[in-house]
Amino acid sequence: MSTLVVDEPATLRAARAENPKSRARDLAETLGVTEAHLVAAMVDGVEVVRIDADLDRLIPAVQTLGPVLALTRNDSCVHERDGSYLDFRAGAHAAMVLGPDIDLRMFPRHWVHAFAVREGEKRSVQVFDAAGDAVHKVHLRPASDVAAFDALVTALRLEDQSDRLETAPRAPVEAAKGNPEKLEILRKEWDGMTDTHQFLRLTSKLKMNRLGAYRIIGEPYAKLLQPEALNEALRRAAHDQVPVMIFVGNAGCIQIHAGAIHRVEPMGPWMNVLDPGFNLHLRADHVAEVWLVRKPTRHGLAISIEAFDARGALILQMFGQREAGSEQADDAADASGPLPGTLGWAALTGALAAEMGA
Repeated sequence: MSTLVVDEPATLRAARAENPKSRARDLAETLGVTEAHLVAAMVDGVEVVRIDADLDRLIPAVQTLGPVLALTRNDSCVHERDGSYLDFRAGAHAAMVLGPDIDLRMFPRHWVHAFAVREGEKRSVQVFDAAGDAVHKVHLRPASDVAAFDALVTALRLEDQSDRLETAPRAPVEAAKGNPEKLEILRKEWDGMTDTHQFLRLTSKLKMNRLGAYRIIGEPYAKLLQPEALNEALRRAAHDQVPVMIFVGNAGCIQIHAGAIHRVEPMGPWMNVLDPGFNLHLRADHVAEVWLVRKPTRHGLAISIEAFDARGALILQMFGQREAGSEQADDAADASGPLPGTLGWAALTGALAAEMGA
């Protein structure tokens, strides 16, 4: 695989010094480098330290930090959650952190470059993929254990403390991929799903992807809504206090919020959830398609609102919050009756489908 190398860390350090208030991601984009290159250029083995990105070592060390801020983002959305890393479940291909506050699904092969960063009083752990894009970040809070952070740095420090970084080319976003010749098979096997996790295996088998399948299957499985429907879903969920699950991710990490949301505010192109313990920052102007999707499960229908950008990349998914061990149910379609806590979400999404169809 060919690699990209930025040969002038001194230039990047100078640019960082000249723009101390700029967000690293924004400055990196302005400079034409990845965020990981900008962080790597600051490596000095003291304030910015290369550390082991191996999940099986990194996450147990993060667990010792106590209450922190977990941050996962993609190009269009930032998901921030306060809490502690509690129940870590390792896996060669997929790993999890389960807890009432911090809930993650992690894919180890994308955790490639990791740094421990000290910026004045601030402390963070920052992880990037092979292309230099941010996978996940952990920011210490006032109640975090700073001594545990120092111990983490000592334990995970790599021998290589170079300020140069090699990255692989970024994989392009896969455009919507449908297979109309297999539409009837898609519908039949969709009807037979018993768990939402079966969906991606189904589309892969039929040589489709998520967005491509939505575009061809039609109602009642998937309905295209106006792009503004995502903002409206956030507003109504807050107004009606409908508990939701909000999934935001990238190739290496998916972060999940579960519960009610309260303060939803637009700021320029951003739509924001600004709650104690949970912030969401969505570039509403990046939303090109919004789909209302219904998938059968053994517990009833799982109903989601899913947003994609113009390239076909998934921005976020919203579900009604489920009971432990259950799925969301649609009271109109589940003959056995609705599950607790799902009536509000079914009504909310039903109203959006009626009012904001594309």
